[in-house]
Amino acid sequence: MVTVTESAKQELKKILLNYTDMSQARLRLVNREDGELGLGMDIEMPGDRRIEYDGLAVLVVEETLAENLTGVTIDVDKTPNGSELVILGKPRD
Repeated sequence: MVTVTESAKQELKKILLNYTDMSQARLRLVNREDGELGLGMDIEMPGDRRIEYDGLAVLVVEETLAENLTGVTIDVDKTPNGSELVILGKPRD
C-alpha cells in the first residue's frame, strides 16, 4: 500500500475541501494511460483502500493498484508557487 505523509494528507484534505462540497467525493489515485500516477475526483467503491485524515477519507486507491504501490510515498514539496504533491519511489511491476 502507498504511504502518505501527514503533510500530504493535510494537502489532500485541503484540495478535497476546496474543490467539492459533496460529502461522498474522494480524491482517487489512478494509473493513467501514460503509465504515470494521477489524481481525480471520484466516489469510494467497494474494495477501495482508503487514506484518512482528521476523520475524513481524503484518498482512495483501487485494491490492485494499492498492492502495486508498496514502497511508494506521497509527500508535499514546498515550491515558490505553493505546495505540490510528489510521488517518491517506484511502483512494483
